[in-house]
Amino acid sequence: METCKIKNLYNLEETIAKDLFEGAVYPWEVLPKISDFIKKLGATLSEEEYEKRGEDIWIAKSATVAPTAYIHGPVIIGKEAEVRHCAFIRGNAIVGEGAVVGNSTELKNVVLFNKVQVPHYNYVGDSILGYKAHMGAGSITSNVKSDKKLVVVKDDKGNRIETGLKKFGAMIGDNVEVGCGSILNPGTVVGPDSNIYPLSSVREVIPAHSIYKKRGEVAEKRKQNEK
Repeated sequence: METCKIKNLYNLEETIAKDLFEGAVYPWEVLPKISDFIKKLGATLSEEEYEKRGEDIWIAKSATVAPTAYIHGPVIIGKEAEVRHCAFIRGNAIVGEGAVVGNSTELKNVVLFNKVQVPHYNYVGDSILGYKAHMGAGSITSNVKSDKKLVVVKDDKGNRIETGLKKFGAMIGDNVEVGCGSILNPGTVVGPDSNIYPLSSVREVIPAHSIYKKRGEVAEKRKQNEK
C-alpha cells in the first residue's frame, strides 16, 4: 500500500498546510486535525497578505471571492484563489494558492493543494486533493458508507488498512484528472498523475500513472517518448 502514503501522493511544498502532515504516514490521519490547524495557522498569517473576515475565516487579499459564495469558518483561502458564484464552503477547508472553487461546489473538511480545480458542481468532503488535481463537472467524493460502518482502504491485491474513520472521502494525488460525473466512493485513493474515466464509480486504490477505465480495468500510462 505504498501508493497510499503521503510521501508518494503529494508534494508538500505545494500547500500552506505542510505542517499539518508532520508525523503522519497516511493522509487521512490528518482529517480530524484540519479545524484546529486552520485556527492556529490563521492567527499567524500576515495581515498585509490576508484579511480576516468573520470568525476563523482568513482570505488572501489577492483572492477573488464572489459575493454570492457562502463561507463558514474555519477556512483559509490562499493567494490568487478563485471562489465562484454560489460556492458553499461549510468549514474546515484550506483552499490553496491559485485554486478554483466553482459554481455550486461544496467543500467540507478538506485540504486543496495549490492550483487544485473543483470548478463545476462538485462535492468534496473529508478529502485531500493534491497539487493541480482537477475534478470534472459533477464529480464528487462520497464520504460516508451506506451501511455507516468505518471506512477501510483496500487495493486490488486484497490488502486492507483500517482507518477508524466513519467519514472519509478520497485522497487524490498530484496532477490527477477525475472525469465528469464520477463518484469517488469512501476510502478511494488515487495515485499521482492518474486519470479517471468520466462516469466512473471508484472504490479502491489506483496506482500512480494509471488510467482507470472501470473496475478491474486499470491501464498503465505510456511514457511520452513511447509510441
